Formats: sequence, structure tokens, C-alpha cells
Amino acid sequence: MLRIHFTEVDLARTRLASRPDPLWEIASSLHRFQTRRGRWAYAGWHRSAARRLTESGLAPTVRSLLIPAFPRAAYYPDFLTPPESQEGLAAGLEAILATPRDRVLREVALIADAARHPWLPRLAEPEQRRTLADALRAYHETAIRPYEEQMQARIDADRAVRARAFLDGGAEGLLSSLAPRMNWRPPVLEVEDHMVGGDLYLNGRGLVLLPSYFIWHSPVTLADPGLPPVLVYPLLHKAPPDPVRAGGTAALDTLLGRTRTAVLLASAHGATSTEAARAAGVSAATVSFHTRALRDAGLIESERLASHVLHTLTPLGAALLRETRRGPRPAPGSPTLTPCSVDQGIVCDEDQDFRTSDRIGRPANP
Repeated sequence: MLRIHFTEVDLARTRLASRPDPLWEIASSLHRFQTRRGRWAYAGWHRSAARRLTESGLAPTVRSLLIPAFPRAAYYPDFLTPPESQEGLAAGLEAILATPRDRVLREVALIADAARHPWLPRLAEPEQRRTLADALRAYHETAIRPYEEQMQARIDADRAVRARAFLDGGAEGLLSSLAPRMNWRPPVLEVEDHMVGGDLYLNGRGLVLLPSYFIWHSPVTLADPGLPPVLVYPLLHKAPPDPVRAGGTAALDTLLGRTRTAVLLASAHGATSTEAARAAGVSAATVSFHTRALRDAGLIESERLASHVLHTLTPLGAALLRETRRGPRPAPGSPTLTPCSVDQGIVCDEDQDFRTSDRIGRPANP
């Protein structure tokens, strides 16, 4: 367990990131290729990303360069996920390129199986780091960018929950809302299943809470306690609705109607059942019927927050509203993606790990 110690100043300086951090998402998505754990939550991404990496010729680079640099193990270098990345990929890559040579050598030496990849210390050289930066940029364009809208929709939904908790209970309410994987016991935030554990004293620096689409199950922090504190926590991935229980396409048909449209629009900013009923002009008892239909169709998620139930959009719901606002679609005929075939290469099989070897050490991102 990791215990994060807050002062009153730290509570005032705690903030919630508003968008995905590209380098943390790159790191965590590479971990998804190194394990089957949580594969069900990323099955669609795994298939399409594996296919794109194979078709673009990037698969060998991922195997030989990126996975050894970002092993799913107890440690990978902190300099590969700099705080500048929160301003965007370009800023993050510039920070990687500007990392002092001594720090690169020190952190690379801590990788558990660095001896199996003798080229890793050469990352201290500017030319090798430029090669790494180019590979990270290409990987992001191929495997991450096509999913950016879905990732942002999930983060927006999570922020709606956290914002409601903050409005109701301040910074302590926000920290309390991170349960059950984290427990707020003032003035300490206890992080369950942390890769290392121990104590982190913020000492007035505050904390950045960073929701992540690709981190699975366990929150992650930087290994060096002297770096700007960040806590990267996993978004909650829920199993898709059972088509038998939800009624398959019949559940989508029930969405037709002014009332459900009003509820869906209200959920775009996070709405309690009472607020959704008010927006739709119906009673609280009636609105529950409509939220259930929207939930069964996979368009909203509902989460109990204290005495309220908060409704937020799923990526599918966000995409539906986005497409509606864009107006009519162009005529059909553009090519569509097809399921990946195992004949396309090793990385295409969603049941096959995309890795060079078994990882050594306790997983940093199970």
C-alpha cells in the first residue's frame, strides 16, 4: 500500500487533469500488449491497434524498442513520462530529449532485465533518444490517436463524477470519491495494490490526479518521490451490456423519443436522476425507466454518489451526440475496418501476447 500524506496546502493544490496524458497512455497501452489481464476491456482496441501496427511496419519497432523501454514490471524509467506531457505529446517528447544524460543512465540501470537489452544505456545519447521519440510519435499516431475521442469521453464522464464530489465535499470529497481502490483517511490517501508501497509526502507540492484509459486495475505513481507528484489512476471499465438481457437492437429502438433525448443531453454534463427528470419534464419515478433504457443500450453509465445516482455518457453515447450535432453523414462507400486475422502476423491475435519475453518483477500495471 502507498500512503500519500497531504497538508492543507496540498489539498488546495490538488487538481484533476482534463485530458489524457499521451506518454502515460503510450506506456500503459504497451503494457496491455504484454499481458492478457483485462484483455476483455480493450479487445476492440487490441485488434485494431495490432492490425495497424502490423500494416504500418511498426510492429518490429514496438517489440525491439518500445516494449523493452516500457516493460510491464516493477519499474520503468520516470523520464519517459515527464510532467510536460500533460501539455501534449510534442511537449512530452521535447522533455524526453532534454533529459540529462546522467539521469537517463541512472534510471535505465534500474530496469529489471536491462542486461537482456544492452542497447538501453545508449538512450543517454541524443541520437538514440531521437530515434525513441520518433518511434513514440509513430506509435501514438497509429495506436492511440484513433481512440482519442473515446478516451476523452471516458475521462469527461469520470471528471463529472469527481467534480460533483468536489462540489459536495471539497478536496476531501474529491479524494473520498476515488474509493474503493483508494481510501481517504485524513490527512492520508491510501492507495491499494500500489506496485511498491511506502509513504509519499507531498510537502506543499500538491498532487495531480490523472485518469488513464489504458491503466488496468492499479494506480501508478512516479518512482522518484522528488519529482512533481502525480497519481495515475484507472478509469472504471465495465463489461458491455448483455445483448440478451438488454434486448440487443431492441434496446436501441427504445431510445426514440423526446424524453430520452433530453435525459441523454443532460447526462453529457453529468446529471443526477432528479436533474435528469427536471430536464426532461417528467417525474423522478418516470425518469428511472428512461435512464434504464439508455443504460441498457450502452449510452449512459450510472454511479451512486452518496445519496444520489449520477448519470454520465459512455463513449458510445458521446459519439451519438457528436454525430447528431455534426449533421447528416456523407453517402456510404468509404472503407471500413475489418476484424484482425491471425494470418496478418503475431500481433493480430487478440489472445496472443505482444511481447519479447516474460517480465521480471512485480507488475507496475497489472
